[in-house]
Amino acid sequence: MGRMSASQERRVTTPLWSPSRDRRRNSHLHAFLERHGFSDYDDAWRWSVDPSTSADFWRAVANDAEVTWHDEPRSTREADADAPNGVRWFPNGTLNYAEHALGQRRGDEVAIIGYDDARERHAMSWDELRELVGPLQAGLRARGVGRGDVVAAYLPNIPETLALMLATVGLGAVWTCCSPETGPDGALDRLVQTNPTVLVTVDGYRYGERVRDARGDVGAILAGLPTVRHALSLDLLGLGAPGPGWETWADLVASDGVLSFEPVAFDHPLYVLYSSGTTGKPKAIVHCHGGILLEHLKALRYHFDLDENDRFFWYTTTGWMMWNFCVSGLLVGATVVLYDGNPTWPTPERLWDFIADERVTCAGVGAAFLVTCLRNGLDPAGRVDLSHLATLGSTGSPLPAAGARWVYDHVGADLLLASFSGGTDVCSGFVGASPLHDVWPGEISCRCLGASVEAFDEHGHSVIDAEGEMVITAPMPSMPIGFLHDEGGERYRSTYYERFPGVWDHGDRVTVTCRGTVIITGRSDGTLNRGGVRMGTAEFYDVIESIDGIADSLVVHLEDPEGGSGELWLFLVAPGAEPDALERTARFELRTRLSPRHVPDHVVFVDSVPRTLSGKKLEVPVKRILAGATPSDVVALSSLANPESLDPVIALGRERTNRS
Repeated sequence: MGRMSASQERRVTTPLWSPSRDRRRNSHLHAFLERHGFSDYDDAWRWSVDPSTSADFWRAVANDAEVTWHDEPRSTREADADAPNGVRWFPNGTLNYAEHALGQRRGDEVAIIGYDDARERHAMSWDELRELVGPLQAGLRARGVGRGDVVAAYLPNIPETLALMLATVGLGAVWTCCSPETGPDGALDRLVQTNPTVLVTVDGYRYGERVRDARGDVGAILAGLPTVRHALSLDLLGLGAPGPGWETWADLVASDGVLSFEPVAFDHPLYVLYSSGTTGKPKAIVHCHGGILLEHLKALRYHFDLDENDRFFWYTTTGWMMWNFCVSGLLVGATVVLYDGNPTWPTPERLWDFIADERVTCAGVGAAFLVTCLRNGLDPAGRVDLSHLATLGSTGSPLPAAGARWVYDHVGADLLLASFSGGTDVCSGFVGASPLHDVWPGEISCRCLGASVEAFDEHGHSVIDAEGEMVITAPMPSMPIGFLHDEGGERYRSTYYERFPGVWDHGDRVTVTCRGTVIITGRSDGTLNRGGVRMGTAEFYDVIESIDGIADSLVVHLEDPEGGSGELWLFLVAPGAEPDALERTARFELRTRLSPRHVPDHVVFVDSVPRTLSGKKLEVPVKRILAGATPSDVVALSSLANPESLDPVIALGRERTNRS
């Protein structure tokens, strides 16, 4: 009998972890379900997504969290033909995200712990955080910032950034931010769309041993933002202001200010986030106060089981939506832990040491980071005490089964591995984990409450245990209220609702299993179609990246316009390996563990695989460049963590074009 395929292996294994009876019964999710008359998660999920009862669910989330309404909404949900998804949530209700975030706790207990490679660790109490936000609001008001104005930031993941965000949205102004690692071109591609009136930047930052002076970059950014009336610089490295006319952070907080919160409509803009830029210029996605408030309360309280006893950390930059998600730990009273710097400096175990030192109870990282730890043979639990870590989140890309097993072998045998997938589009996850669910290798534990996730076949029919398009069949409050400069919402509708009218098409290929778990096999437009047989890239990576000597990989398929099998390209990163022998091994493993159709036509060894700043592989842009597209038409180089990695792909694309 031959070896099992990756998908067969997933289906026959037992769970990697099951929650204890005490963990289930003591969870916030169990209490929520019990309060509303449910003993079974699946029944509660159906209640939360059914069109006739989902309004009751979202009202229950708001009530249970004791959301502060300045004006009570007249209803929970109403049809609205002018809204992009046809629904308006909590009409006439007014509230403020920052008011809820800063209203959970008072006193000397720690609200924020901040660490960056440039400075010493800094802890800030709940009272100290409020005492910083008040003067920041006074400084913004003195510079003309009010309801609807945009404050743009080019700041790292430090406590000052979090405080400035809360000050901004507390005034009813709109927040938007880029991480300094983005570079000036990437920042301008994003920030110029928002017409900001205030720009707050940093003089530089440190990433491990590398110190970067950002003053030239911020000067270029300011020059490209004609609407900015006030530019301020935070002196993180002691380099001074970028030039004449710049104000300082000290100027911004110089005035005493009483903390205040502007009551705004449920759908008032909260912040602008940006798509990855891997299919052209980044889209400016507008999220609202109420939608993010309820979605993050639901996800963090019930799915991550967080409360005031937790320390919540996610390794992220300010340019990734997970920063916004992490900040929302304040909504449930948790201590938010921030880390800005190199997670593998001065040792490869640095991030695990940090999690141990800070006694983090819920940590999150990118799946790619966990896979790197696996490949490098790290054993964090053998090095430091991680017994306080109850939940480990993973997102950014699918976590392969081998990565999940590594977590339980080398991080902790009794923790909730919370694979979480959604996107910038909703600033949250549609599918994830919970303290009631088992953890299965290579799978995501459940569909989140309130997220009506289905897998649709080509005819728009829901399928179980078969791969399909990931769709959301009912509106959610956290769906964005629109894109900037998309009058009438045409671009919004074409992005999400064009293929299946009235149904959100998320662009992922997924399988919803009979036990309610979800397997993500890749982006829809990156799915391989070999001779009419669709194949997800995740299975390729499961096999290829388990081979000794292969550090990373990327696979794309170029269709044959005349209906043939097309060309399957496999890019391998294998430092120090013997290419011919490794290629033979890769071909053999793909043939025997998957099928002959999975054997590539071309194997190319490269120094690195193109990835976004958040670690996602660039399957679709690579495919289009190989097919002859102009690189600048399909990807913004500023969105890449390693732009030079596209050079060999561009060269191959030119060769193919010249041959044809």
